Amino acid sequence: MAKILIADDEPNIVTLISRYAEREGYEVTGVSDGRQAIEACRNDSFDVILLDVMMPDTDGFTACKKIREFSETPVIMLSARGTEFDKLHGFEVGVDDYVTKPFSPMELMARIKVALRRGTPKTEAKKEEILTAGGIVIDTPGMTVTVDGEKLELTAKEYALLHYLVENQGIVLSREQILNAVWGYDDSVVDRTVDWQIKLLRSKLGAYRDSIRTVRGVGYKFET
Repeated sequence: MAKILIADDEPNIVTLISRYAEREGYEVTGVSDGRQAIEACRNDSFDVILLDVMMPDTDGFTACKKIREFSETPVIMLSARGTEFDKLHGFEVGVDDYVTKPFSPMELMARIKVALRRGTPKTEAKKEEILTAGGIVIDTPGMTVTVDGEKLELTAKEYALLHYLVENQGIVLSREQILNAVWGYDDSVVDRTVDWQIKLLRSKLGAYRDSIRTVRGVGYKFET
């Protein structure tokens, strides 16, 4: 049975999500702030974590950053704040998905199923153990990336995204293909998640930032 942690200071939201999650057969734990979420993750293991952004004591962004110090459990952020800045910041601290309030409980359940199916990116199963593109070297077994000999600090999703792009370098990839490969969404789910993650990834690639090329109206292509 999959275990879901819900951290939200609105009891009605916790109750609503719990009701739908339990119908799906999930075991649910609810807490009311970020500090409690961090403690719960240290004391127990969960398959998916849902974090509200605006919570007392410790906000969702801070909680996610702390949780990422010891866990790669998929995190879905829930927030009424849906600006591009908020979503970029969420992805930067290690959020896997971002759902804006008010949300459809059924859509949230679908996203939870995707997170459960994907979990930590399984790029280690790829055939190539070492991928290179110019000065970029991806050590697949170690899940590490170096650029001109210097190690990059990437989130799990940034690593999975870069791996997929480099593995398919020279090929134009649609946003739908990237969402499916990295996030596990089907083709019906298209939003700006890919664009935001690409923007963050480019900011970390230094001299190679332009290797991720935008193909207008289609998607992206990696080419050194």
